[in-house]
Amino acid sequence: MKEATELLEQLNARSREVFRRVVEGYLASGEPVGSRTLTRSLSESVSAATIRNVMQDLEFLGLLDSPHVSAGRVPTQLGLRMFVDGLLEVRELDDQDRIKLDATLGSNTDDVGGLLDKVGSALSGVTQGASLVLTPKHEAPLKHIDFVSLGADRALVVIVFADGHVENRLFTPPMGQTPSSMREAANFLNALIEGRTLSELRHVMREEIARRRQELDSLAATLIESGAAIWDGDPDMSGRLIVRGRANLLEDATAEEELTRIRVLFDDLERKRDIAEFLELTEEGDGVRIFIGSENKLFSLSGSSLVVSPYMNADRKIIGAVGVIGPTRLNYGRIVPIVDYTAQLVGKFITDRS
Repeated sequence: MKEATELLEQLNARSREVFRRVVEGYLASGEPVGSRTLTRSLSESVSAATIRNVMQDLEFLGLLDSPHVSAGRVPTQLGLRMFVDGLLEVRELDDQDRIKLDATLGSNTDDVGGLLDKVGSALSGVTQGASLVLTPKHEAPLKHIDFVSLGADRALVVIVFADGHVENRLFTPPMGQTPSSMREAANFLNALIEGRTLSELRHVMREEIARRRQELDSLAATLIESGAAIWDGDPDMSGRLIVRGRANLLEDATAEEELTRIRVLFDDLERKRDIAEFLELTEEGDGVRIFIGSENKLFSLSGSSLVVSPYMNADRKIIGAVGVIGPTRLNYGRIVPIVDYTAQLVGKFITDRS
C-alpha cells in the first residue's frame, strides 16, 4: 500500500521503534500500550513524556489511535498495514506446527476433498483461527456431455471427463424442451468438447452459439445456455470453500461489539459468498498476501484480517487457495509462514497425485 510505505519513510528511528513496540505489544495482548510500558522496553533511555509526544505524532499521522481518554494507543488499520509491509519480522515455521501439518498427508489418500478437509482442520488447530480452503475445480479435458429429462421441470446434465471423473447436476430446463432438442443440444456440445476443459468449452460454446444461432433449434440453444448458467453458478463446479475452526474466533471475544462482528462473519462464511473472489485475491502473484480490516472485500465487516496463499498444480497454474481469518491483531509473523507452508504442502500433493 503506497500510503503506508510513504509514511514509514517519514519516520525517524525513534518514531519507528515506538510505533513497532506499540504494534507488537497490541498484537501480543490485544490491549492498548501506554508510554510507561514503553519506557521499560525501548533500546534507548527516554522519558515517558517524550514517548507520549512521539505517540501523539503517530496518532496525528493516522497510524495510532487512542480508544479511551488517557489510555494507551492501538494501531489503526493504516498502522497495521504499514507494520505488515515494512516492519513485520516473519518467523521460521515452528517444528511442531510443521509436524501437525505434515500429518495430514499421513493417510496417503487419493481423495483430494478429504485431504483438504483434514488440511483445513489442521490449519485451524495450529493457528487457533478459522481456516479457509478453496478446493480446486475439476479441470481435466472433457469426454462427453448429456442432458437427461427427469420430468417437465427437472433435468440432469451429466458431464464425463477424460480421466473418468463424472459430475451430475440437476437443473430446471427452459419451458417446452423435447427429447429432440435435448439430443441436439448434447450433440452440439459434444462436437466442441475434444481436448477442452469445462472452462475452455464455456468460452468456445458462447462463440459458437452466436455464430450458429440460426442453425440451432431455438429450444436447443436455450437449453445449452441454461446448462452454461448451471455450470457458472454452481459453487461446486468452480471450487468448494471449506471452513473450519469458526469457534476459535469466539474465544477472545468479550465485548458485545466484538460478538456482533463475529456473528456477521459467521453469516458470510455460511453463505460462502464471493468464493470466486477468494481465489482472485491470490491471482496477482504467488506467495502469501495479507488483507487487513476493510481491505478484505470478501466479508461485510472491517474488524478481521485474512492471510491467504494460492496453491498450484504441476503446470504452475493457480487452482485453489488456503487462508486463515481472525481478528486484526493476528500474530502475523507466525501465521504467514504457516499459511505459506500449507499452500506448498497442498500444491505438492496435487502435483504428485497428477
